[in-house]
Amino acid sequence: MKRSIILLLSATAMLASCKETPKQSNNPLLSDFTTPYQTPPFDQIKKSDYKPAMIEAMAQQKAEIEAIVSNPEEATFENTIVSFDRSGKRLNSITAIFYNLYSADTDDEMQALAEELMPMLSAHSDEISMNPKLFERIKSLYDKKDQLELDALSMLTLERYYNDLVRDGANLSPEDKEKLKKINSELSTLTIKFSDNLLKETNNFKLVLEDEKDLAGLPENVIAAASADAKNAGMEGKWVFTLNKPSWIPFLTYSTRPDLRAKLYAGYYMRGDNNNENDNKALINQIINLRQQRAQLLGFDTYSNYVIAENMAKTSQNVMDFLGRVWEPALKVAKQELADMQKIADKEQPGYKLTAADWWYYAEKLRKEKYDLDESEIQPYLSMQNVREGMFHVANKLYGVTMHKRTDIPVYHADVETFEMKDADGTSLGILYLDPYNRPSKSNGAWCTGFRSYDKENGQETMPLVSIVCNFPKPVGENPSLLSWDDAETMFHEFGHGLHGFFTRGDYHRIAGTVPNDMVELPSQIMENWAAEPEVLKVYAKNYKTGEAMPDALIAKLQNSRHFNQGFATVENIAACLLDMSLYNQKEPMTTDVDTFEQRIMEQYGLIKEILPRYRTTYFSHIIDGGYSAGYYVYLWAAVLDSDAFKAFKESGDIYNPELAAKFRKYVLAEGGFGDPMGQYISFRGTAPSEAPLLEKRGFN
Repeated sequence: MKRSIILLLSATAMLASCKETPKQSNNPLLSDFTTPYQTPPFDQIKKSDYKPAMIEAMAQQKAEIEAIVSNPEEATFENTIVSFDRSGKRLNSITAIFYNLYSADTDDEMQALAEELMPMLSAHSDEISMNPKLFERIKSLYDKKDQLELDALSMLTLERYYNDLVRDGANLSPEDKEKLKKINSELSTLTIKFSDNLLKETNNFKLVLEDEKDLAGLPENVIAAASADAKNAGMEGKWVFTLNKPSWIPFLTYSTRPDLRAKLYAGYYMRGDNNNENDNKALINQIINLRQQRAQLLGFDTYSNYVIAENMAKTSQNVMDFLGRVWEPALKVAKQELADMQKIADKEQPGYKLTAADWWYYAEKLRKEKYDLDESEIQPYLSMQNVREGMFHVANKLYGVTMHKRTDIPVYHADVETFEMKDADGTSLGILYLDPYNRPSKSNGAWCTGFRSYDKENGQETMPLVSIVCNFPKPVGENPSLLSWDDAETMFHEFGHGLHGFFTRGDYHRIAGTVPNDMVELPSQIMENWAAEPEVLKVYAKNYKTGEAMPDALIAKLQNSRHFNQGFATVENIAACLLDMSLYNQKEPMTTDVDTFEQRIMEQYGLIKEILPRYRTTYFSHIIDGGYSAGYYVYLWAAVLDSDAFKAFKESGDIYNPELAAKFRKYVLAEGGFGDPMGQYISFRGTAPSEAPLLEKRGFN
């Protein structure tokens, strides 16, 4: 289960190319890009370019919409739906560049710009989605759709645009439209504030150690990284541990000091909850209530039902039932894991009771005891470059694609590498931007987005520009970035999202790559399965010093430990899902303090005190500002799909089975938005998915 930020694969989010050149100006964002593959000219773009470019691009889209609604001819699919589908390309391109950099390489100026621009963009979007003349034209087509003799994909595009506008308020009264616009504007400001607060809270905390004795138990590479972080912070000779995952997780895993583990973990789980200028509690109440108001204006009893109506699950009750079916066996296993770890603690320190901050440390001891395996044995084989080549190898074996390093494409930061993906026949499939290392200007987590989506207009294809951003440890000295096993799976995961972006096809933006949120993680999560396969490990898991492949004995240990800590991982995940759903299942305004609410919900479901939800509310970016509100369950939902799908490859006797890979590429990756999502899955698999492979995979059966 990857801690990744939402993939933006829909045509409204991953951006199409800019083809029309405005008469003005020397603003690079308002001109056709003359770079290789029309990639963003990051070396020319200044922060001062964004606001005027967005204002001009909004004006262009307004003119495009006005041309549609003022057309004296009767509405047709071509002059209304297709024209609407093609509108806003310039604006989409600019916002893609801005918001990708806002997440990956921000500063005070970018944050101030976001606070100013978000309400403007929200108002612009509302003006279009609630334009009565536009809705009238689209509704006139929708009402007589059966008489239009449209092909299946054109019909689906018409139906989806009609439904989009209804869900965005086109059917509301003028008074309620104004209420909705006000809600949307307030939400745009509040969510940006939440994001800024979280980044500041993450960057402001540092565990600074001055005595070498305090480093007891830590591996050399972890100590070296902490020393480098201290030097970068102007504290040379000390060691700094931060709330970035490559720093805090190794410390909690290996440090022999329970007091320091507790201090660092508290820094992590108290983000946004420190009663200071960056506190998020009051913001969250406002956001939850505004979303509830929005849903009820649009005819839904809860915000969760508003969101999930568009997903495979259909209703929040279906989600809650699904979570319950996995929660009980997972909690049982987690309790046994705790009991096993407590036995180890009892031997080492009689009378000491484990806390949530101790879980990583004693879980690693338990892994060593049960499987004779620890993370430090694996890491030398998992340099970032080797893992990258491993995921490229899997894509080649499955789909015939090849990756080619490019050095002629402008990048927004020195850490970023670019690669061109080519299909088996040598044609270009687009450009990959890979931004692997953590830095203070980058949001936490890992995610896949894009600077441009696949586009097809008048038979002319424009290939995507896909961006993968991670927070792996930076190389220290001559040593490469060494990944944990979780990091390695994360890299495969995000590349799975990337493949979805590269392979997406469709004549209309609204259906190209647009799948429900609870299916969008299938392309990413299925890729994780290949990372641990022995024949794949033999290819990429090579010792960074000797170049030797991971030995069979170590691979066997890794395979034998596949059920390790699965109770904990699943329980902390479902706890976050239950928190998310409980927040958005409310029918009345939330007046309770979010900490009190969270505690009550966790007690209600019987979460043991030694496990916290994967994300506490005050830093739960996925559901507050990340697009997964009432949707964090989708990772587990997609885990059912990916476990079932990968089982097909395993049962075939060939994990690279070309027939299955071709069907997965066609029905899920390329054409996933072409019909009912379950129908698309069944077209690949031949049958509906079963939960059994997931339970078996995690050792819950």
